[in-house]
Amino acid sequence: MNKNTDTHLDNHMEHLSATQMHQHNDETTDSHAHSHSHHHVNIQDTSGSRLLITLGLNLIIPIAQIIGGILANSVALISDATHNFSDSGAILISYIAFRIGRKGATVQNTFGYRRAEILAAQINVVMLIGAAAFIVFEAVQRFQNPQPVIGRLVMGLAAVGIAGNGLSAWLLHRDSKHSLNVRGAFLHMIGDLLTSVVVFINGVVLIFQPWYWLDPVLSILIVLFILKNCLGILKESGLVLMNATPRGLDLEQIRNQLLKLPDVVGIHYMHAWNVSSTSVAFSCHIEVADQPVSRTEEIGEKIRHDLFHNFGIDHPVLQFETAQCGNGSMLCEISCGIPIKGL
Repeated sequence: MNKNTDTHLDNHMEHLSATQMHQHNDETTDSHAHSHSHHHVNIQDTSGSRLLITLGLNLIIPIAQIIGGILANSVALISDATHNFSDSGAILISYIAFRIGRKGATVQNTFGYRRAEILAAQINVVMLIGAAAFIVFEAVQRFQNPQPVIGRLVMGLAAVGIAGNGLSAWLLHRDSKHSLNVRGAFLHMIGDLLTSVVVFINGVVLIFQPWYWLDPVLSILIVLFILKNCLGILKESGLVLMNATPRGLDLEQIRNQLLKLPDVVGIHYMHAWNVSSTSVAFSCHIEVADQPVSRTEEIGEKIRHDLFHNFGIDHPVLQFETAQCGNGSMLCEISCGIPIKGL
């Protein structure tokens, strides 16, 4: 006999205004039952408009910086402008990924397109590395052929960069907390802000001291900062694409928490992964006493509540069993490379 129930509950979490939970439960007469639910975040997402405003700012500022850098003979200012131009492309990619990610699930893409933002983050890393290579090349050329730099002009244009990049970083800060895609763009803006501050300091020094070697040295420091951000984004996006356990989730802790529930006999074959940077999926086998499948719904509701409110898991898939399958280990035998009988 098949029985489907849909229940909608409103839940409140920190940093989220509301979430909506959809429960889909199939009741069957064999020894396995599957319970599957989603918690979808219903917050007013302004990432798109903020990304567009930031894109506009990062097209205007570097044009002024490049013109001023040529006039002032400052490779640091030109490198800052180059970095800003690369950020314009990065923000455009982030915006496109944001739009693609809003598309719903299809038969071919059952999880939707939310991982487009992860691909965008990795593309941004490649662009940043290219910009860093250009800056290093220009800095080496300036080391070999030092040229005088107009300090006051450098200061003025760097101040424009500080204002523009500071505003851009402020616009993206809120959404960077829950989106790897926006976080990548936000880190670009923070990098640009700090770069503009360094260039400004360079302009101040050059007014009083003719240390023209300082200009390419600061450019190299900018490159080191860029590469540091690249490694962080590359590592985090790579873990998502590898379906690694989300950062901050402890499977052993989750298992121990669920085993405290009075009706749960055992927990095994656990998986946890990021569907996107804002959604965490989880699946496991749950051993319970032999009983009508309909009674597992109450147990499933408790488990879903614990997973969502204690661990932030919004996409749980639960399989109920009356007997332990396999060796009952925490990790799935297939994932561990252990052949399963009958497969």
